[in-house]
Amino acid sequence: MEEETLNPQSKTLTSEDDNNGDQPMPDLPDQDPSSSDSDSDSGSDDGDQAQKNLQLQTLEAELSTNPGNYDAHVQYIKIIRQIADIEKLRQAREAMNELFPLTPSMWQDWAKDEASLSTGSDAFPAIEKLYERGVFEYLSISLWRDYLDFVQENDPSVRECSPAGILKARDLFERALTAAGLHVSEGSKLWEAYRKFEQAIFDATDETDNQARDKQIQRIRTIFHRQLSVPHVNMRSTLLDYKAWEVEQGNILNAGSSDLDGISSHVASAYKKALEMYNARVHLEEQICRQDMSDSEKLQNFMNYLKFEQSSGDPARVQMLYERAITEFPISSYLWLDYTHYLDKTLKVGSIITNVYSRAVKNCPCVGELWVRYLLSWERGHASEKEIAAVFEKSLQCILTLDEFLDLYLTRIDGLRRRISCPVEGESVLDYSLIRETFQNASEYFSQYLKNTDGLLRLHAYWARLELNLHKDLQAARGVWESLLKICGSMLEAWQGYITMEAELGHVSEARSLYRRCYSKRFPGTGSEDICYSWLRFEREFGSLDDFDRAVQKVTPRLEELQLFRSQQESKLTEEGENSSKKNVRDKRKQVSEIPDEHYPAKRQKDASQKPKKAHGKDSDVLNPGERTVEKIKPKGDKPDIQNEQQMKERVPEKTKVYADQCTAFVSNINLKANDEHLRQFFSDVGGVVAIRLLHDKFSGKSRGLAYVDFSDDAHLVAAVAKNKQMLLGKKLSIARSDPKHGKKEHGRGSESRESAETSNGPRAHQALQPSHNRGSDNVQLRGRNTFAIPRNVLALGQTANKPKTEEQGEEKPKSNDEFRNMFLKG
Repeated sequence: MEEETLNPQSKTLTSEDDNNGDQPMPDLPDQDPSSSDSDSDSGSDDGDQAQKNLQLQTLEAELSTNPGNYDAHVQYIKIIRQIADIEKLRQAREAMNELFPLTPSMWQDWAKDEASLSTGSDAFPAIEKLYERGVFEYLSISLWRDYLDFVQENDPSVRECSPAGILKARDLFERALTAAGLHVSEGSKLWEAYRKFEQAIFDATDETDNQARDKQIQRIRTIFHRQLSVPHVNMRSTLLDYKAWEVEQGNILNAGSSDLDGISSHVASAYKKALEMYNARVHLEEQICRQDMSDSEKLQNFMNYLKFEQSSGDPARVQMLYERAITEFPISSYLWLDYTHYLDKTLKVGSIITNVYSRAVKNCPCVGELWVRYLLSWERGHASEKEIAAVFEKSLQCILTLDEFLDLYLTRIDGLRRRISCPVEGESVLDYSLIRETFQNASEYFSQYLKNTDGLLRLHAYWARLELNLHKDLQAARGVWESLLKICGSMLEAWQGYITMEAELGHVSEARSLYRRCYSKRFPGTGSEDICYSWLRFEREFGSLDDFDRAVQKVTPRLEELQLFRSQQESKLTEEGENSSKKNVRDKRKQVSEIPDEHYPAKRQKDASQKPKKAHGKDSDVLNPGERTVEKIKPKGDKPDIQNEQQMKERVPEKTKVYADQCTAFVSNINLKANDEHLRQFFSDVGGVVAIRLLHDKFSGKSRGLAYVDFSDDAHLVAAVAKNKQMLLGKKLSIARSDPKHGKKEHGRGSESRESAETSNGPRAHQALQPSHNRGSDNVQLRGRNTFAIPRNVLALGQTANKPKTEEQGEEKPKSNDEFRNMFLKG
């Protein structure tokens, strides 16, 4: 990267290679007023300036309303650099760095701009702080090189080679090697810079001071030895440089044989080991350095490399590779989570972990898990309450999900509880009011979003437990439960939690009072029945016999009412399901019948040839134009048309057959969080699931804890029913075979009417009911329209008992009322 400078006279950026792609505004030369081009050049410059001012105004307005717009910050800084407004540029960079980390190239631009404009010793500390901020945020070899060069050139103590300056420079070089010395592809640049610095000190040492010169030679030799033990590119070149340097120091080495001849055994051994390590990693380095791949492929290559380094067991090398990956993918939450998890597992405590977490939440502020781990890292490092509270307040300003916010609050409360119950030696004991205040803030926030949810229940249950056990305040604990019941009064678990607390404390009367308050409430699913049975069980275990009898007296009518309601609801749903299936069948037939005949030429021709002719006979029908003939299916004698009934069954869709074959299971006591996929997974070992119908409340849309599951055949249904009383999501399911005829309107009308309805295939308006009764040896048959008033155990006049009809006689015609009247008069 070529150096960029800001000209103090013209205050414009001059650069041979601008990292941000800026096109700097060149300096304007002195112009002759009489020049013919002066007016046009001036007009062009004024136009460019006006356009940039307009862009600045637009970006300023955008950043004022949306300060989190990263691209707007970058464009804003770019334009200000072009117009060279250094004060405004500082403010813009600081504003951006408050929200986002800056890239290494941005820090280099910032430091060089400040160095080109600032003069004097006062400017050096400010620029040095910029470099410190830059190397903290991302790993960059070039930024470290710029930092080292800046200190060597501008720090007076280092430039003059004073003992303090030399010590400062050496400490900075060691920090650079700790941060990036293990970088396989670029780390050698830092080693070479370190050697050159020490070589410059050797050259400046007085030739007569042999002790100092020998000491300096040993320093340089040590740096060579350290570098040769680290795998990096061009290792052979480093080895040859070392041998050449030893020759300069008067050491005779055998250069005619192998590269390692003449080198001490421990250096040669370290070099061989480093070379083997490099050869094992060279293919992985090539994969992450390729430019012809997508970001996802490159990230995957980094993860493969990390997996290899972790298997090698060197934490320093693993951390180095994580830093390289983070520089390439700074906003990958997966990478930051993996990095911090590795540090938590290997280092546990220390400023290194805290620093990494601070960078992680700055790059990925919308990842709640990172904030939670960040709080825990501060606590492990025994940070002050003020520091932890500041991190917590900062996390609440980020955009997180409700679950992440809840986890943050609970993590914060966990830390406060630990510090109060187990105070750290040397720290002041915290007041319990901090916990209560945090709970109150959380409750006010989540009550409007998490009503009737397990999250809100968990928060208040935790709060009540701490009020009772940590603060020893029973009334406060009861107040917490009462406040929850005002919000979640229809939530069974809230009542159960409150009752459990009272029962565990031995407060039987208070627990019984709660049962009396809630047993008549309506809870989702089978909750209403559950609370009734729970009350009975409570009285059996804690109450007297009179208490138990009183509970039974109150609970029994409620259970009967609930049982009746469930039965009615199941019948209604079954009927609706059958009606829906029949409607689907009718709609399907209608769609087929509505197809125009012109799409079927053969059918149209057949219909034309079979068109009935107009007749005037007694039994003929008169057809109007466009009217279709309907074939009437009449039963022969007393037997139904079995062939036609079989055809009708074959036409019924599969969903309708499920009801007819009764291959449906009714499932109750389902967890309200369960969905179709949970049920399908539950019955996966049984197999044969055709459809799942989870029932929901028609007003709230929430699950009712009931479902119908259709199976392909009876064998699968039997296997499903065998799973009765098994657990799903913490609740014991009740599974039974569903009876689709239960609750039908035809139920209770008598077997005769159902049999007649099932065997009749024609329209009811053209068929007579044909009940038959067998009583003793009598064979009574009733026919005709006017025989409804005849007693069932009396033969009609004109009918003979037990007299079979012959084919010649045919069926006897029923007599009308007039005929009966005449018969009585004649008699």
